[in-house]
Amino acid sequence: MMSKAELARKSGLSSLTINRVEAGRPCRLETKRKILQALQLAIGDQERVFGVAAEPEFDSPEYGLEGLLGGRAQVEER
Repeated sequence: MMSKAELARKSGLSSLTINRVEAGRPCRLETKRKILQALQLAIGDQERVFGVAAEPEFDSPEYGLEGLLGGRAQVEER
């Protein structure tokens, strides 16, 4: 078992980001990759850890072009 603080430290993400992901809020694929890596899991374990992704609402501003490009234009809190 790993604490949220330890997961944040090992993944290089903020505790706030870990809390948001745990609450089921959407996040970038890079954030998921960092969490899986910190947990020493494979990318194939993504659905087991994060659940099945819902269909994105493409008219929602959080998806748009930036979402389709992998969130490169979005800034992640640290």
